[in-house]
Amino acid sequence: MDFNALYHANFKLLDDAVSDWSTLVKHLADLKKDAEDDLHKAAIKADWAGVNAQVSREFVGKTAGEFGDAHTQATTIHKILLDTRDELKTFHQQLTDAVSRGQKKNLTVVDAGGGKFTVMGNTRPDWGSDPSGNKSATNQKDVDDLRDEIQGILSKATESDNSAKTVLMAIADQSSMGFSDVSYKDRDTAAQAIKEADELAKLAKKDPSKLSVEDFDKINDGLKKYANDPLFAERFATDLGPQKTLEFWTGISDPHSGNYELGRKRLDQFDDLQRNLGLTLAHATQSDSAAMTEWKRQMIDIGDKPLHGERGGGPMGFQVMSNLMRTGDYDDQFLKDYGTKLMATERKLTGNGDHENLMWRLSGASSWLNRIGDDSGNDPLTGYLKGLSNSPDAATDFFNQQYVSKDDPDNPFERDTDGNGKKGKVSLSNFQYLFEERDWPPETDSHGDDLFTGRNNLALALEAATTGHPAGEMPTDDTPPHSADQAKLMRAIVNSVSDDPSRVKDHSYMSDSLGQIGAEYLPDIHRAMADGPTVKDGKSGWDLLYPLAGTDAKLDHSAVTRFLVTVSQNPEGYAALSVGEKAYTASLMDLHLNPDLPADQRYPHDAQDTITSISRKAGEFSGLLAQGRQEAVLGPAGEKDSDYDYAVSQKKNLISGLVGTGVGVGTSFIASPAVGAGVGGAAGTVTSTVLEAFYKDDSGQYRAEAGEDIATRWETIKDSTTNINYKAAHEAAKAHHADYTDQIDTWVSEGTATGFNDANTDIHAMAKDMDTEIPD
Repeated sequence: MDFNALYHANFKLLDDAVSDWSTLVKHLADLKKDAEDDLHKAAIKADWAGVNAQVSREFVGKTAGEFGDAHTQATTIHKILLDTRDELKTFHQQLTDAVSRGQKKNLTVVDAGGGKFTVMGNTRPDWGSDPSGNKSATNQKDVDDLRDEIQGILSKATESDNSAKTVLMAIADQSSMGFSDVSYKDRDTAAQAIKEADELAKLAKKDPSKLSVEDFDKINDGLKKYANDPLFAERFATDLGPQKTLEFWTGISDPHSGNYELGRKRLDQFDDLQRNLGLTLAHATQSDSAAMTEWKRQMIDIGDKPLHGERGGGPMGFQVMSNLMRTGDYDDQFLKDYGTKLMATERKLTGNGDHENLMWRLSGASSWLNRIGDDSGNDPLTGYLKGLSNSPDAATDFFNQQYVSKDDPDNPFERDTDGNGKKGKVSLSNFQYLFEERDWPPETDSHGDDLFTGRNNLALALEAATTGHPAGEMPTDDTPPHSADQAKLMRAIVNSVSDDPSRVKDHSYMSDSLGQIGAEYLPDIHRAMADGPTVKDGKSGWDLLYPLAGTDAKLDHSAVTRFLVTVSQNPEGYAALSVGEKAYTASLMDLHLNPDLPADQRYPHDAQDTITSISRKAGEFSGLLAQGRQEAVLGPAGEKDSDYDYAVSQKKNLISGLVGTGVGVGTSFIASPAVGAGVGGAAGTVTSTVLEAFYKDDSGQYRAEAGEDIATRWETIKDSTTNINYKAAHEAAKAHHADYTDQIDTWVSEGTATGFNDANTDIHAMAKDMDTEIPD
């Protein structure tokens, strides 16, 4: 800060800027409220259809969110400008006061140009007659003290000005388009985050083998504190750089690194460091700054190269970085580009998938790169797929990408695609390769038991890719309807399981995710099971009975049958599908028995046909799940009914307070209580009542009544389903003051019984292919 610039400062422009930003913050607060209350909430309740359901609704939601981000960013900028303006005014006053005091001591401060200044004593008027020769009106100590005081003021003013510049530029760089959600209470907080990032990055650049326990603690604590801070994350990542990032984590985690002190004293905290570092890097990749853009490019570029160069060896960059993707939400485009090159590396090292990649197989010389869970992290796809499970859009794109073309002369995959007994080369997507063909590197835990972390993470990534929300979470009102790419992937999953059920039966731990996927595609599944004809305008009555806002997955009935029976042979898969179906049936009853439903959305039949039709497909669905459950309990798998009861109770706890969301908000406009209320319904109340009845009825029913007799078990679940269907229809009719409540039990009984007969027919048809025990 120049002496003249501060001493003669005119703060009018800065005052005006602070005032303008204050006004802008107030206006944006109003716009934010309007966007959320009027625009966003209206979009959620609106009856979107076709392209609007996939594009317009999501666009409205994102636009409304931009107003929120704009308000957040403007508020932060206003606080920074206000803090800086007030500080500079304070420094200006301190400088003015210092110069004034100096003048009283006959001292003059002169600008020397180039930001420098000089303090000198005034010449005494009687200097010529002073025999001592002292020409100054003051002593040197006063000169030095004033000089030091002014220099201190200018230094603090410079720091204030520079920190404001640094923070404001960092905020502006966060997003190349739109606004970021960076929020700080004041300028000093933001400046401190950047300062901490610089210090921790400098520490992390040290030779990992020479890091002390104190160094480890400082880095780990700092990353934990600032992991969710966007400015810190971007600064730390770009300061450290891609290569040093990989060297840092490998040097800490790998027992071959030689830092025995950390391994002895901090081994139990390696998982925390991995989580905190991963979260930090994930936030960093969300930045659009030029430095971060280059960081992402370089990280992908070194992914297929040995960490220490061709001669130094070590793990590949992909092997290290993928383990840091297990936590956090990484930038979608970064994940897409990363995945593209990772799969190119997979093709190169496996001969397009013709053989196992020994590079990914754990050996005595392998680095131990993962501390979250039991697997070593040597297979980069394990960590990468976990990262995709947190980033739905990137996951959808990845699985639909082509892995190998049928025209590739080195394509090793041949299949009989037309049933003529002759095999030919086929193109495979990334999904087909990973789910159907890949030789996953074997690993065991410390007890010698096989580990399946890679395949399990594959299931989690598929859950995110098909549902549009992170795996393990429930959909919300903001979850968009299924896109064409999501529906395409869902169809591929169902067909793959149908073609070879062992792909799931041999890896039943994947069924919890597959069950949740199925629960969020219930409209699509029911349309497939209905086998309804297509009418002239492209719709049928079944389309109205099972309304759907997004893209229909166009599933095949027989494929759906095999999928449901297979997935329900796992307790978690069964629970997701069963609870979802009960909530969905209740929502359907509430929708179609509502007299206020617009005519163009109404199923073109009377209440009797409507209730009977819904009960029939609910019965068929439940019958197929019952078949899967009894095969698991009575067959080689040896599952216990108590495991199923427990899984259902856990699903109840998971969706408690979120009734209706478990079947996929965004997949259908009737899948949410909020939407039901929008057409005058009572979906929340109806669904809650039905689910509570189901939980009560399901608990212990097999142990108490069914035992191991197949026919008895079949009748037990049929009776239970009939009761639940009756409860759904009766509660909906009562909520809408219908005059036919005394006839509902007959309609429901007829429909449910027919549905179970349909399921029995389905099971007979597939028995030969699936080695299924057929109920009487």
